Amino acid sequence: MTSTVKNDKTIVKNYFNAKGFDRWRRIYGDGEVNKVQADIRVGHQQTIDKVIGWLKADQNLPMRSICDAGCGVGSLSIPLAKLGARSIYASDISEKMSGEAAERAKVELGENANVTFEAKDLESISGKYNTVICIDVLIHYPTEDAAKMIAHLASLSEDRLILSFAPKTFFLTILKKIGEFFPGPSKTTRAYQHKELDIRNILIDNGFAIERTEMTSTSFYYSRLIEAARLR
Repeated sequence: MTSTVKNDKTIVKNYFNAKGFDRWRRIYGDGEVNKVQADIRVGHQQTIDKVIGWLKADQNLPMRSICDAGCGVGSLSIPLAKLGARSIYASDISEKMSGEAAERAKVELGENANVTFEAKDLESISGKYNTVICIDVLIHYPTEDAAKMIAHLASLSEDRLILSFAPKTFFLTILKKIGEFFPGPSKTTRAYQHKELDIRNILIDNGFAIERTEMTSTSFYYSRLIEAARLR
């Protein structure tokens, strides 16, 4: 593993266990937020809703095991548990985030919910799952390190892998450059964009074929969603 990814993982873990935890818990919840955070909340929820829509459309959730890699506060895992997924394993690099997710699950699902939360980084997850999902995590890592993470997630998936990432386009690159002129307290982790072709090729190289794609765009949230199925 490169020193770059170790450094990025340390930055992300420390951020989401400290200042970032309170900020993103509010964004992913229903508390009061500023206009930018409210816009990000809307965009993130749109991505979550699209993933849930895909899984519901397949009409087999009660027979599927799910891995939610980078679960945050349970925005995806908890709804999937409510919809009757056979089993859900959810992890986050931040102990505070996964702990918050577990507490929310207790409130919304009760003690006997079919979901397990743990604090682990992506490459420490083990097991086999019908579907592996990784939402809004790859933005924290450069493509060369994201490739290793995707390869590991692919090794956990028996059937399907669903990823989201910030697409690298000319327009978004210009926006990112403009943003770098205005540093502020919210800019505490690196934000990496990825070329869609690179992500597609990584998935193909790991034995998957692209099935569905969606794009979510708001004023401050841009995310490409890709579903890939394992080739038989």
